[in-house]
Amino acid sequence: MTSSYSYKSLKQQFVGQPMPFAFVDLDALDQNIQDIVARAGQKQIRVASKSVRSRPVLQHILAAHPQIKGVMCFTAPEAVWLSQQGFDDLLLGYPIWHPEQIQAICAEVRHNKIITLMIDSVAHIEHLQAIAHAEGVILRVCLDIDMAVDFPLLHFGVWRSGVAQVEQALAIYHAIEKSPNVILDGVMGYEAQIAGVGDDVPKNAAKNRVIRFLKQRSIQQIAHRRSTIIHALNAQGADLRFVNGGGTGSMETTRQEDVVTEITVGSGFYAPVLFDHYQGFQHQPAVGYAIEIVRQPQPHIYTCLGGGYIASGGIGSDKQPIVWEPTGAMLTDLEGAGEVQTPILYNGDESLVLGDPIFMRHSKAGELCERFNDLLVVRGGTIIDEFLTYRGEGQCFL
Repeated sequence: MTSSYSYKSLKQQFVGQPMPFAFVDLDALDQNIQDIVARAGQKQIRVASKSVRSRPVLQHILAAHPQIKGVMCFTAPEAVWLSQQGFDDLLLGYPIWHPEQIQAICAEVRHNKIITLMIDSVAHIEHLQAIAHAEGVILRVCLDIDMAVDFPLLHFGVWRSGVAQVEQALAIYHAIEKSPNVILDGVMGYEAQIAGVGDDVPKNAAKNRVIRFLKQRSIQQIAHRRSTIIHALNAQGADLRFVNGGGTGSMETTRQEDVVTEITVGSGFYAPVLFDHYQGFQHQPAVGYAIEIVRQPQPHIYTCLGGGYIASGGIGSDKQPIVWEPTGAMLTDLEGAGEVQTPILYNGDESLVLGDPIFMRHSKAGELCERFNDLLVVRGGTIIDEFLTYRGEGQCFL
């Protein structure tokens, strides 16, 4: 993505700031929020907290538009903490098992907080029923259905739920019906192979065409699967508060499904590097970080302190951060972004000296805030505030 900044303007914004530091540009964030609301059509938007990991940023996003409601959390301790900070309508994106964590959720439920737990097996239901009964509460659950698609020699999607057939979903629903302390609150299906896989990656024209073809084939199958399961549950008497789907990369197709009531979005708010490479949409980079040049071993090599903020997922160069500014600067092939030093190759027009910043963008949205205590808040090219991250508030959830 072409930067909307110049190196000089970024450098001027943050003059005197100790490095490394991370920042969020509220102008870009607000533009992304507007664009995401427009892309959602009439569907409600739920915020994926794992991609944000800052309480003030979550509050900013939720307050920005009435169509944005609720949070998808990534752990039980996080959901409990957010509940205690005043957040409500919290959906656990992943199943939990540890009894103490479930008991902590029960304590919040006793305070009339809406927290929905993810399940995909009868074993989950039996476990939750026993604890909820002992705690004297009724627990809401969400059935996670598998959205992956199998092609010859290829499993296109992620390994999440094992529930892909109507019969499997109904078996779990019947177990819920037999559990007086558990109610089915919603259904989720995350089409990761569409929402989280870029299809317009530079220098990968052939692979892009294959991915687009597979996505199109997947879209038809998953829409039919989700609709069939939802209608079957409804026919059995299920009273679903929500049907959740999608992600940043699949909003245009997910919003077309009549059974879907809400779309979860996370990465699109920050717009990290991996989300530059989608054919159907483009958001503005809203978060970045800066590392400091501390030595110059060769005329066109500038070595910075730290910077090795690698994203999770399958191992590959696409999980490394990239240089944002100055334009034309890049990581070295052999060292990449390092734990304590990051060499930068640059032979451009800017005159770089010791103490200058190199501005970087993270590959994925989620993990960057785990490396910084706060985000410098920029509005109109000026630092106006600091937003604490989860780490800055002493929280580490996963």
